[in-house]
Amino acid sequence: MCALACRFLRPGAACTAAAVRRRSKVQWPQRAAGWQQHQQRRVGDGGGGSAGAESLPLPAGRGPVASAVSARDDLLRGVDADNRDAVARIVEQAQRAADSWTVVYSDFHTPPVVADAMMVLKRMADVAAVPWGGYPQAERCRVAVGREEALAGLASDPSQLDGVAAVQCKGNFLFDPATHRDFLGACLGTGIERGKVGDILVTGEQGAQILCSPNLVEHLEGALTQVRTVPVQTQGISLSELQVRAPRVEELSSVEASMRLDAIASAGFRMSRSKMMDLIKAGDVRVNWRSGCKPSSELKAGDVVSVAGKGRLEVTAADVTKKGKYSVKMVRYL
Repeated sequence: MCALACRFLRPGAACTAAAVRRRSKVQWPQRAAGWQQHQQRRVGDGGGGSAGAESLPLPAGRGPVASAVSARDDLLRGVDADNRDAVARIVEQAQRAADSWTVVYSDFHTPPVVADAMMVLKRMADVAAVPWGGYPQAERCRVAVGREEALAGLASDPSQLDGVAAVQCKGNFLFDPATHRDFLGACLGTGIERGKVGDILVTGEQGAQILCSPNLVEHLEGALTQVRTVPVQTQGISLSELQVRAPRVEELSSVEASMRLDAIASAGFRMSRSKMMDLIKAGDVRVNWRSGCKPSSELKAGDVVSVAGKGRLEVTAADVTKKGKYSVKMVRYL
């Protein structure tokens, strides 16, 4: 019997396989899968001790699996619970890309997921990331991950990335208008996943332009033949042909006693401070796409405040006046 096993026995107790087995199961309960793997390793390498003896598993929390889980949790700290799985997948893709010296693209994700992913990827050594949705104002983006050398210069000009393509879906929608949801439903009806489709730019009576993964262009050209009751023709186009409408914005300015979230947001969205506080506490307000903010959270220039159903507000400048107040300039996206 090995000395490691004997250490866990009472003084004077017989160092037998049965005693070690009883003692280990009482003191160090393990998950069933972990226990079986441990025993299989012992059998495969001959046990390292007396024939037939069972080895004692490591205490919970000290094995390599527990260490890996702890490192993963530390890397994902601060990530919204709703985004955790998606961000974890992007992290795995980044690790593979770094190991293989390639550029890998994630699925299309919403701004909150992209924001959390970018925060986590900045903590990883030798990894760079560039979000890109096909045009600068794109809402749903893919995250290109790889080593810094592989993505050098692409952060300033992501249009050079080849991870996003577009198709034009044309038809006569004069008598049966189609919405964003209609075009999305028609795409998913061809058998593709939601994460493979980016923004959809509805072009009125003519149809829509759909951002997607490049490997799906040929599939959509052959499978996307009808939207609602309207027959359509689908053809791949270059990103330079996208008809992106200029966003509707409203420039605002206000003088506030502080840069508190409830004060700035209530001025920007033109509602009472008490109403804004209720929306914040209800979780309907995000700062830089992150939830869990408080009314007393301090804002700064560059922060983006989004309110469910009311659009977005960007703080473009904040200067202190002679009286110690804050002159705040904002842009509201309608």
